[in-house]
Amino acid sequence: MYSVNYHRASSVADAAKLSKKGDAKFLSGGMTLIPAMKTRLAAPSDLVDLAHIAELKGITVSGKTVTIGGGTTHAEVATNAKLKAVCPAICHLAAHIGDPHVRHRGTIGGSIANNDPAADYPAAMLALGATIVTNKREISAEKFFTGLFETALKEGEIVTGVTFTAPAKAGYSKFPNPASRYAMTGVFAVKGKDGVRVAVTGAGEDGVFRSKPIEAALAKKFEAAALEGLSVPSAGLMSDLHASAEYRANLVVVMAKRAVAAANG
Repeated sequence: MYSVNYHRASSVADAAKLSKKGDAKFLSGGMTLIPAMKTRLAAPSDLVDLAHIAELKGITVSGKTVTIGGGTTHAEVATNAKLKAVCPAICHLAAHIGDPHVRHRGTIGGSIANNDPAADYPAAMLALGATIVTNKREISAEKFFTGLFETALKEGEIVTGVTFTAPAKAGYSKFPNPASRYAMTGVFAVKGKDGVRVAVTGAGEDGVFRSKPIEAALAKKFEAAALEGLSVPSAGLMSDLHASAEYRANLVVVMAKRAVAAANG
């Protein structure tokens, strides 16, 4: 590590003000930033800790409208009874992120702000048609995720929460890397008032994306059987030491079948 100035923000407004110091970075759970600093892939002059801001925490369910604070941990999402009653798929997703340490430190806001191409939450946000709320504006998930580790966030902008309407059915399934538990391919499938939406994480060269072929097939019949014989193109999918693009293309369909089966279960 190296010399860095640490600031504990007391409010969102305080955090925004502190972020103007030098080359500051926001610190939420620190699951990505701290390892990056240890390996010198990131070298901010200042860290602005968001972990103690009460207004960033909590889950509210009003009818079908769900609001999750940006500082809410994965463990809190996984175990919230009211959330599980209206959208068990996102609780299932949160329950399978990393290990207990990661789930009790990592936050939903930190995850989507980082937009790791193998993270779980981006698929949920995109499939659910969620709105990302910041200290400055509201951004649809369609416009929020812009590429590998890239989002629509501007300097000094903080993810304060996410909101979405719980769908009639939703399911998530991923093929995890056995070491990191990141998704080598993960699929979040939704059937709601706006039709079928299917988002894929862990596979795309540009990060999370919606699968139009799978959506079209499931729009006719929202059952795993509707995907029998379907294949998706490998063009645009990642190929690395863990899996080839062709293997990931197969995983997209397999995970989609499992996600739909979970949604109907």
